[in-house]
Amino acid sequence: MTPERFATHSLPAPDQLEAWRGWFRSVFDVMPRQSLDQGFPAEAQFWKLDGLAISRVSAPAIHVVRTKAHIRRNPVDHWVITLGSRVRTAVRTDDALLEVPAGVPFVVSLGNELISERRQDDRLQLYLTRNSFYEIAPMLDAARGTVLNTPLGRLLAEYMLLLERNLPDLTPEDLPRLTGAVRAMVGACIVPSPDRMAIAASQIGLGRLERVRRAVRKHLRSPSLGPDMLCREVGTSRSQLYRLLESESGVARYIQHQRLSEGHAALCDVSNTKRIATIAEELCFADASGFSRAFRQEFGMSPGEVRAASLAGLAPAAVPKDRIGAGVHNLSDCLRAF
Repeated sequence: MTPERFATHSLPAPDQLEAWRGWFRSVFDVMPRQSLDQGFPAEAQFWKLDGLAISRVSAPAIHVVRTKAHIRRNPVDHWVITLGSRVRTAVRTDDALLEVPAGVPFVVSLGNELISERRQDDRLQLYLTRNSFYEIAPMLDAARGTVLNTPLGRLLAEYMLLLERNLPDLTPEDLPRLTGAVRAMVGACIVPSPDRMAIAASQIGLGRLERVRRAVRKHLRSPSLGPDMLCREVGTSRSQLYRLLESESGVARYIQHQRLSEGHAALCDVSNTKRIATIAEELCFADASGFSRAFRQEFGMSPGEVRAASLAGLAPAAVPKDRIGAGVHNLSDCLRAF
């Protein structure tokens, strides 16, 4: 396997930080925590696998923020398991303040706001998609905002390092088996406390919410997608369904959000040449103008503006294209592609 790679070392020192910010673009805001007299030499490698990805990042001291605005603009909700190499990491999530020792993994979700600070370090990260890890979704949701400083957590850290070392030897035929192996290992090593599992169980209805997510994704382009179809598909009552999606502002709002997110992904795909009206029709919007109004309200940009930005690349002009890989200009592109 060959990773996507982005590095700032070859750029003029004054351009390095802005190039690094461009790489993280709509996923995070990045701010340095030290003088820029020596520039901002940093490198990111990103291996896209089958339903998961592995990232290795080396950078100076840094302050990273993901806000509600980022989540609206780039609504990925992958879980991320991070392992720092040499220094402690401070992380603030929606409901937790973490101090993570070096060599200990911790779990967050890109579906939540977060702030992270650390000194110069290398960090290894597993990105896990909901579609591929739905079987252990209750456990991963319960583990959000936790430090896995346990024997099993340290075993997971060793497994992540072993996995990274073996990436160069993997073939495409290995990827489905690899995803299953990672799912089993993560499920075995992430053991939330009984209190967290009880909270998660009440929030997600013992896995029903994940079944709802999958049913919505499966029928996203069906005009019949609605409460009745979801109740049949998931095997739940309308009242239970509405309780499950209460935090998402209701069933109709959740379906619309998923359709708009799908439209956003299509417009960010530079190989997708379909007209905006066609994309709107495929996603069951009555007309292109209704799609555009809802899209702007959701993401703060019109469909045309998102497409134009994607076609332009929005990569800093100083970044050589051969440093980034074909069709990949930033972390957002990578997260959409696995």
